[in-house]
Amino acid sequence: MISRKIGAVLFDLDGTLADTALDLGYALNELRRLHGHPPLPHATLRPYASHGTQGLLDIGFNLSTHDPAFPALREEYLALYTANLCRHTRLFDGMSETLANLESRKIPWGVVTNKPARFTDPLMSALGLSQRAASIISGDTCPHPKPHPEPLLCASREIGIPAASCAYVGDAHRDMQAAINAGMLPILASYGYLGKNDHPETWSASHMIQNPLDLLNLLNEMA
Repeated sequence: MISRKIGAVLFDLDGTLADTALDLGYALNELRRLHGHPPLPHATLRPYASHGTQGLLDIGFNLSTHDPAFPALREEYLALYTANLCRHTRLFDGMSETLANLESRKIPWGVVTNKPARFTDPLMSALGLSQRAASIISGDTCPHPKPHPEPLLCASREIGIPAASCAYVGDAHRDMQAAINAGMLPILASYGYLGKNDHPETWSASHMIQNPLDLLNLLNEMA
């Protein structure tokens, strides 16, 4: 088990900081309805919520990015999601207390997501977190998204805490890759959007947490 002094905590957004699956799925089912398809169960859609538009359109319409119909359907989906960005989205249980605890300890926290800023910024504002986060890095903030380390390193520079003293919490393989590539402590949020075909035990996470409050226990152990 890797241990180090943590000076800042960075979170993935979808499936780690906030439970966005209901709104992402709602927009997809609205798109399916408009195209004459029945809705898919939330349980079917939830594991794809961390896979972006590509993953959602794949499960919703069996479309790959190479399909000629993909670009237009993608824009249609994004318009629907924009209109329904925060209908049901909320912080995961225990996350509000976790953020408040970090702030009480003077440990800055931020968000690094592959979600484009056109969605990240209004969503963070709707959740009341825009002014509290020490850094918000979206998928189009840097030239390369995760698993490239640059978004995480950008957040580290913005916060003013060396990457080696940062923890990154995420629920996807690319999150763990990005953390490792950036030299940060990779912490897997097992409460996130893991699917039956995921194998998180192979993702080289240093720690795994089953709910946000576990992060506080982990930081206590590492203090």
